[in-house]
Amino acid sequence: MSLIPPFDFQRVFVEPWAEGGALHGWILAMAVLVGMACGLVGNYLLLRRMALIGDAISHSVLPGLVLAFMLAHSRHIGVMFAGALAAGLVTVFLIEFIHKKSRVKPDAAICITFTTLFAIGVVLTSLIDKGGLHIDAECILYGEIAFVPLEPPVKILGRALGPQPVLQMLGVTAGVVVLIVLFYKELLASSFDPGLTASLGFNVTAMHYGLMAALSIVVVSAFEAVGAIMVVAMLIIPGMTAAQLSDHLATRHWLVGVHSILSGLLGLHLSVWLNCSMAGAMVLTGAGFFVLAWLFSPSQGMIHRWRRPDAPGDTVSQFQ
Repeated sequence: MSLIPPFDFQRVFVEPWAEGGALHGWILAMAVLVGMACGLVGNYLLLRRMALIGDAISHSVLPGLVLAFMLAHSRHIGVMFAGALAAGLVTVFLIEFIHKKSRVKPDAAICITFTTLFAIGVVLTSLIDKGGLHIDAECILYGEIAFVPLEPPVKILGRALGPQPVLQMLGVTAGVVVLIVLFYKELLASSFDPGLTASLGFNVTAMHYGLMAALSIVVVSAFEAVGAIMVVAMLIIPGMTAAQLSDHLATRHWLVGVHSILSGLLGLHLSVWLNCSMAGAMVLTGAGFFVLAWLFSPSQGMIHRWRRPDAPGDTVSQFQ
C-alpha cells in the first residue's frame, strides 16, 4: 500500500464541493475563523515576545474547564468560557508571580506553570470519570474539525443559521476584530514600550490582562475544531508568516486573514488527497506558507539575504 495516494484532481478538488459542498463549506468557515482569531491575537503575542504564553494557556485552561464542569454539571458555553477565562488569568498571574518573586527565568516559569496546571486538569478529568461524569479530554487536546458541520444548528425563529461552534467562533472573531480596532494604538504602544505607555496615562496592566483574557476565550472557542495542541500552531504560524512579509502591524493583520483563508482551503484539499486529519493538514499547509515567506520574502527572505550579504539583520526582531 502506497503511503501517499495518487493525486486525482477530480477527487481532490471537485468532488468535495460537488458532493458535500455544504459540509465542506462549514469546515472551511470554521478553519478560517479559527485562523483569523488566533492569528490576530498571536500578532501581539509575537510583538511582546510571549509566544510561549499561548502554549501555556492552551494547555492550562484544561483544569479551568474541568472545574467549571464539576461545579455547574453543565457543558454550557457560558460555563466553559468562565472556566477557561479564570484559568487563563490564573496562568498569567502565576507565571509573573514566579518570575518576579524568584530567580526563575520567564521561560522556566512558563514551563513550571502550564505543566503543573495541565497535570491538575488531567488528574481532575480522571476523577470525574470515576465519579460518573465525563468530559472528553482527547477532544479538548486534539479536536476534530471534520465533525463541526454535524453539531446541532443554532435556530432563530425556526430557521437554522448554522452549526453552533461556527457561529460561536464567528462571534469571538468579530469581538477580537472590534477590540483591535478600538484599542489599536494602546495595544501597539504597550507592546513596544510599556513604560512609555504607562507614563502617558494608559493602564498597561489592564491591557495586558485584557489581551490574556481574549487569548483564553479564543483558545477555548477553537478547542472544538482543532484542540489545544493545534491552537498553538494557529496562534504563531500566521503571525510569523505575516512578519516575514511586512514590518507594519496593520498589514500583518490583513496578511493573517489571507493566510487563514489559503491555509484552510488548501489544507482541506490536502486532507482529502492524503485522507488524513483536516486540522493537521491545515496547520501543515500554513507552515508551508511560512517556509515560502521565510525563503522568498522580498525584504527579509533568506534568498534576499544571500544575494545581499550587507542587508540588515532580523527585521522582525527590530520591529518587535
